[in-house]
Amino acid sequence: MLHKTRGIVFKTTDYGDSSIIVQVFTEKFGLQSYIVNGAKKPKAKISRNMFQPLHLLDMVVYYKNTGNVQRIKELKNSPQLQTIPYDVIKSSLAIFLNEVLYKAIKQQTADENLFEFVFNAIEWLDHQTQGLSNFHLFFLTRLTRYLGFYPDRYLAGNADYFDLKNGVFSNYKPDTILYLSPPHTQNFRALLEATFENILQLKITNDERRYLVQKLLDYYTLHIEGFGNIRSHEVLEEVLG
Repeated sequence: MLHKTRGIVFKTTDYGDSSIIVQVFTEKFGLQSYIVNGAKKPKAKISRNMFQPLHLLDMVVYYKNTGNVQRIKELKNSPQLQTIPYDVIKSSLAIFLNEVLYKAIKQQTADENLFEFVFNAIEWLDHQTQGLSNFHLFFLTRLTRYLGFYPDRYLAGNADYFDLKNGVFSNYKPDTILYLSPPHTQNFRALLEATFENILQLKITNDERRYLVQKLLDYYTLHIEGFGNIRSHEVLEEVLG
């Protein structure tokens, strides 16, 4: 049966001499794998270049509720990304966020709120012209809301610590090494309160940013089974300086 759905490219793998298997996070069906025959041929109707990481798709697909590899009937990049593929900072951000999303999202069922957030965030990044240095921190923080481990902000107002294991703010140092302390707790609280509109106003130094990225990845590892190691943030840190 044919269905129309939007999608976000997560991963592409070569299959045979001319085909690929692509994993796409779809609006209607969650994460799905599609085989695209002949995608590597020079005159392919649906080419491999259309499946770059985090490219946005408008698709007509065949869908069977079997969990097997599906097929695509029609596809176009929509909206077409204008800057992410060509800007070194934006492309580095996209590679990092793509790795996180690929390891964090596994469900083969629709999650329209999660899809809408990721789709809109990619569009925002593509159109933004300044103040990108904290975007990945904001994205990782906000994404936890949709993945089920958004921090409990009950004591956030005056707390000096954030317990990564239990996901709560505290006035006392947790009995673990997995926590944030000042000034990182305050920076984390500011990220939780941020929006796309005011993200440019966040004042976080390079050293604080590097520390927070690692701690946020620790937070993900604690709360997502099999999340594993993320390596692309090291390249991103070099690009951001």
